[in-house]
Amino acid sequence: MKSCWKKIKLTMKKSLPDHSYRMWIQPIQFIEIENNVIKLSCSNFFSKNRIKTNYLTTLETQFKKHGYKSIKIELTVENKRKKINSASKILLNKNSQSLRQKTLPGLNIRFDSGRMLKKDYTFNDFVVGDNNNFAYHASLGLAKGANNGNKALYLLSGTGLGKSHLSQSIGHYIMSQNFSEKIYYVTAEEFTNEMVCSIKNNTINAFKEKYRKKCDVFIIEDIHFLSGKNATQKELAMTLDYLMDADKKIVFSGCYIPDDIPKMNEQLKSRLSVGLVTEIEAPDFKTRVRILKKKVKSKGYKISREVIDYIAQELCDNVRQLENGLISITTKANILGEEINISFARNVLLNISRRKKKITIDIIKKFVCKEFNISEQTIVSASRKKNIVKPRQMAIFLARKYTDQPLKIISKNFNRYHATAIYSINAVEKELKQKGVFFQQMNYLYKKIENGKV
Repeated sequence: MKSCWKKIKLTMKKSLPDHSYRMWIQPIQFIEIENNVIKLSCSNFFSKNRIKTNYLTTLETQFKKHGYKSIKIELTVENKRKKINSASKILLNKNSQSLRQKTLPGLNIRFDSGRMLKKDYTFNDFVVGDNNNFAYHASLGLAKGANNGNKALYLLSGTGLGKSHLSQSIGHYIMSQNFSEKIYYVTAEEFTNEMVCSIKNNTINAFKEKYRKKCDVFIIEDIHFLSGKNATQKELAMTLDYLMDADKKIVFSGCYIPDDIPKMNEQLKSRLSVGLVTEIEAPDFKTRVRILKKKVKSKGYKISREVIDYIAQELCDNVRQLENGLISITTKANILGEEINISFARNVLLNISRRKKKITIDIIKKFVCKEFNISEQTIVSASRKKNIVKPRQMAIFLARKYTDQPLKIISKNFNRYHATAIYSINAVEKELKQKGVFFQQMNYLYKKIENGKV
């Protein structure tokens, strides 16, 4: 068994980023196997929880590949502290060299292979409906290598409709089937930041080597973030050329098709469009009910079918809104000790469900003009003054957030091109991440809209 454990650790060492392996997997010690229970020792409770959350499934899969089919892994924490021989501290070589303090694993690292895949973002946890059926099968086909040789996929949808779930499901599936493949999962913003950091630290060659030659599956989200970022666009286009020539799997996701993303060079647009483009739409009532039932079952909530139907009827924009509504109801009921019935659910969902029913583009436009003391003629004019452009961008963003109108209709209402409206939304989203004064201004506007004070 010990030799088997060494092989498993070696496999994981080849597949994981070096610092991840050294920090989490290398310290694990095999203790014993008894009654199909494999006992492994972790260095501390923090490591135990981290391994349980992110690596336990992978460890079980590796043991099964080595013939241990019906096993369970039990993680423990080693209580005994290793005693350090004080004499060893003072033993020096005659030609003693200066002692260097070793860097602790995981400290002073630049970037790893990206963010962790969420454990419940798998194909098994994804609810398939008419709105996402094609995207689901295209994603599963890519993961299995069954898309007729096509190894690039673009997942297109609005916020909260499941593109992140599907993209990570691809990563999970490939990892479970072939752990030797290196999967890099990042957002476009993270890719940009990593590139900038590597330039500053004079490690750009290592950055290029990592993504161009050490990557088997490249998953990059929120492609629209790259609007206007010329240097990142050129680097990504070159990276994609290397990966495509090497027949690697590539998954993109974004809110807009490549041709609709403003300030994006033609070279990158052509690379993004080379694969299969699949769109995910808002779920219908039947699918929303199935999503809620699956979530209720997995979380162990006690909610009647009548209440589930009511939530599905009231919250129809996207999956994220649906799940947030369910969490709001169950959390409030748990805190107050209330029974979850239609009346209780109605009171909790009142603010969420009424947002988009009474709000129109014209109401948003008038509201923003009043708040910033400008006229409606001015906000739709050709003016590029900062005190006009900023409110206009905010109004377009709010219209997208609080109405059901497509972006082409919104852009037309503000006398703007479709691409300009997309740029406005991206500009607002980018500034919101700063968490500064602008963030506070937008929260102020949100509250007024949601409280019906427009």
